[in-house]
Amino acid sequence: MAERALILLGWCEWVALPELGITAIRAKIDTGARSSSLHVDAQESFQQAGREWVRFRLHLDGAEAREPVECRAPVHDRRAVRDSGGHVTERVFILNRVALAGQDYPIELNLAARRGLKFPLLLGRTALADRFLVDAAHRGLLGGEPL
Repeated sequence: MAERALILLGWCEWVALPELGITAIRAKIDTGARSSSLHVDAQESFQQAGREWVRFRLHLDGAEAREPVECRAPVHDRRAVRDSGGHVTERVFILNRVALAGQDYPIELNLAARRGLKFPLLLGRTALADRFLVDAAHRGLLGGEPL
């Protein structure tokens, strides 16, 4: 079986989340994080057709000065997540497609209410594994607007 070539990413890149209607969002590529996280301003669970859903609001540029984007998705799971400071919190996980470097595939995203971040999306190593290599010395290797 032939190995496929891995795509080189910088430490931050532009990413799309098509199922949420997000065509471009800044993402920090973080191999030190296991899971991927979408930083939301607010979230609320609700029931729809006998299933738990979550509605949430986020700012695509990571700043609160612009209008937020309203999204909703079925809840995939709830799990404990340890943040970089060692604090453990239960977070809602959703399944969503990510489009990056010509690839479009499903990943798990946890929703975290953390303010003031330049990169509202953090892509962890489980979303990157077997697809990408990361060059921590560079950013925006895929092109697009400056990050």
